[in-house]
Amino acid sequence: MDGATYAVRLKDLEQRIDELKEQIRRSHTRLSLLTDTILSGGLAGSRSEIAFQNDMSAAFRLVRALFVLDGAVQYNKSDDTGALAEQKEIPIFNGSIPPGDHTVQILLQFQGSGYGVFSYLKGYHFEARSSHSFTAVEGKTLSLQIIAYEKGGVTTPLEERPAVRFNEKVTAGVAGSGGPKPAAGAAPGTPPTAGGNLSTGFSVGTGSK
Repeated sequence: MDGATYAVRLKDLEQRIDELKEQIRRSHTRLSLLTDTILSGGLAGSRSEIAFQNDMSAAFRLVRALFVLDGAVQYNKSDDTGALAEQKEIPIFNGSIPPGDHTVQILLQFQGSGYGVFSYLKGYHFEARSSHSFTAVEGKTLSLQIIAYEKGGVTTPLEERPAVRFNEKVTAGVAGSGGPKPAAGAAPGTPPTAGGNLSTGFSVGTGSK
């Protein structure tokens, strides 16, 4: 092959490479547009991130936590070793969810914890049941934080202290990893939702010390 023929074939090969690069670039552009359409348009669906936060004091040791979303159990764990109580935040659900109304139901069981003059607390058992309804919006992500806390003060009877509140935060888009992860907290200044969406009951009993 002489020099002229080699040069022609090399130029032809470079042209083909440039054409392939352009095809790849156009494919990436179409993929990017399709991704943007899915995340912001009618094909986006909706997403929910639900997490539990335990703000109870050491006097109340969490021994069981049950969370049910639309009738399906998402988290159910019983533990008497204290490991469950040490988890201050527990991821409950993180994934796609149909747009519309949904309900999460919660059952929390606590055992009194104390020592010295407060050792009698070990004989007390507390149970909290709550439910909360929320609306998933097309093309948006709803972060729901379920918080167990103690209401009242030092003069409030023990059986009246356990309480549950809910914080919601809605953001545009449904991007996120498929695996569970702790949900982000509500935006500063966002009031906890309560009222008709919250139904809470408590039972307290004594056991052997």
